[in-house]
Amino acid sequence: MSNSSLKILHIDNKLSLIFKGELNLNNISQYQNQIDSIDIKDLSNIVIDLNSIDFIDSAAAIFIYGLENNLLYKDVKINTVCINTEVIDMLLLVKRDKESSSKIENITKRSLIEKIGAHTHQNYLGFLSFMAFLGELFTNKAHYIISPKNIRLKEIAFEINESGIKALGIVALTSFLIGLVIAYQSAYQLKIYGANIFIVDMLGISVLRELSPVITAIVIAGRSGSAFTAQIGAMKITEELDAMRTMGFDPYRFLVLPRIVALIITLPILIFVSDMMAILGGMLVANIDLGITTELFLDRFNEVISFKHFMIGISKGPFFAFLIATIGIYRGLMVKNDTQSIGFNTTKSVVESIFAVIVCDAIFSIIFTSLGI
Repeated sequence: MSNSSLKILHIDNKLSLIFKGELNLNNISQYQNQIDSIDIKDLSNIVIDLNSIDFIDSAAAIFIYGLENNLLYKDVKINTVCINTEVIDMLLLVKRDKESSSKIENITKRSLIEKIGAHTHQNYLGFLSFMAFLGELFTNKAHYIISPKNIRLKEIAFEINESGIKALGIVALTSFLIGLVIAYQSAYQLKIYGANIFIVDMLGISVLRELSPVITAIVIAGRSGSAFTAQIGAMKITEELDAMRTMGFDPYRFLVLPRIVALIITLPILIFVSDMMAILGGMLVANIDLGITTELFLDRFNEVISFKHFMIGISKGPFFAFLIATIGIYRGLMVKNDTQSIGFNTTKSVVESIFAVIVCDAIFSIIFTSLGI
């Protein structure tokens, strides 16, 4: 390694900084101290002489670039001279990199109208993306109908076990507690008016028509819908979906449709279980708190609760299941290549699924009421 030095020549109002040898990370701090000690108040011209430089590294090139900018800021004329092409190339490389990185976009605060417009446009693009997903989904469903031999029965059975059978416990317990709470809260008011027996009417209609389908759908959205998003999202991050496409396997037929079909099959069954457990919870409270025996409860239930209420609740199941599975899988396909995106899209899938279920239930209520059902 050759020796390095900095020679400072001060003639009238002109200053020359003459560097010799190697200019690198090890000696630039020393030279910076020497330059900082110079009083440049009366100087009008500074020459940075690099003709005698044998080698310069990137740190030293950044040092020279910063020195030039600092002196220019102080309204001093700078003249950098160099005949070594390798040194010139290094200085130009650093200069180009610094200038490109310093071009920061001028950020201005957007008005409320601009924010609303940007948010609306983003939602519009998301809606188009979801419609494209549904289009491809229905195309593959049509392929299932045309070619039943391509139905993945093994995958569907596996997903029925995962999203249905394994969810029986939490659905049954939640529904039992819901029936228990509703009956207990209603019992106090009914006892005041001596209308104990009407707990059967209230509990039967509300549970069969509304509460069991909605509560079951919400539980499944939080359990199975989020699982769909996490599973598909993890497969996307690990590039398993790309590998499947490369090997000629369509992810829609092997991953998407079996999950949707399985949930459509299992949700009505789960709603039926939810009905039974919620009624059981209400029956228990009616017996303990209101003195209504099991026989009297069942006789009144059979007398005033028609079969149509049960069928209305069950018929909502496939629609809720389609919404939950579709949104969950769509959000899984929207996952980016980072783990934070999995959490974000899993949260969105649960929220959007629950919202979609409630909206769908409201639409059903309006239609059934209009039809007098």
